[in-house]
Amino acid sequence: MDGTNVVSMSGDEFARSSARILESIETVIDGKRDAVEMALTVLLAEGHLLIEDVPGVGKTMLARALAKTVDCTVNRIQFTPDLLPSDITGVSIYNQATREFEFKPGPVFANIVIGDEINRASPKTQSALLESMEEGQVTVDGVTSALAAPFTVIATQNPVEMEGTYPLPEAQRDRFMARISMGYPDETAELAMLHTRENASPLDEVEPVVTTMELISMIRTVREVFVSYPVEQYAVSISQATRRDRDLRVGASPRATLHLVRAAKARAALDGREFVLPDDIDALAVPVLAHRLIPANRLSSSGGSASTALISETVQRIVAATSVPLGAIDSA
Repeated sequence: MDGTNVVSMSGDEFARSSARILESIETVIDGKRDAVEMALTVLLAEGHLLIEDVPGVGKTMLARALAKTVDCTVNRIQFTPDLLPSDITGVSIYNQATREFEFKPGPVFANIVIGDEINRASPKTQSALLESMEEGQVTVDGVTSALAAPFTVIATQNPVEMEGTYPLPEAQRDRFMARISMGYPDETAELAMLHTRENASPLDEVEPVVTTMELISMIRTVREVFVSYPVEQYAVSISQATRRDRDLRVGASPRATLHLVRAAKARAALDGREFVLPDDIDALAVPVLAHRLIPANRLSSSGGSASTALISETVQRIVAATSVPLGAIDSA
């Protein structure tokens, strides 16, 4: 859909639209406000989201709920060991009538693509998403086709060591703007779930609350959020520090810095501000940076919850030790 002529929203319009989306998702996802807000932040920042947690905590439910709040095209891909790259991108089929090959688009051709259990597919199939996630296009048999805009991939995976899983390679993880975990619900939310889902799923009741054009307008608003030079300096300093830290073998990439600032702009807009504060960078450092980093200790780099916690603590330590440049707040 062409959003060239779409203008940004006013502050009040943006607030009303984002509130409708959040309220709609929270009819399905109970007691996980932070995860819901992070999912919306990534969508508005034109990024891709990785939801990582143990089975049964609502990873796919969150992805589907977010997708259903927007009146746009949505496709879901169930990743399995026998899934082929062409099952994602599409394939060229010979047409007997025209005697020519015709391209049949795969499920990646949608505004929102849900990749369920992405770590169950082979690395070759996982990499089929690389070009689409970074460049918004797909190349099959030498022919490049553009994807619809906006385009967001929401993938889920299980972090625990399980038979038949393939950890995402570094290049693939770096394409995701943020990684979040759902966590177990508290007692109140779990009890409420027993009643609300006794006879039907609340997901069936979710209806679109914004159109595709309204979403594009919200994205345009996020793009216009102001980021001062000192705040940019602050984001770069944090990324640079991860590359020098002795507890990390691989630090944050330049793409990570870009994603950190973009996500901060979306967070600022959701908070009703037209400018980014250092607090936005601080709040997003772990979800945006942690999944891209590799510990120096090989025993800690094998994945799992222990490795994730260690890296998150390292990022928090780096953020706490990084000085905020003078003027980062005043210049906003």
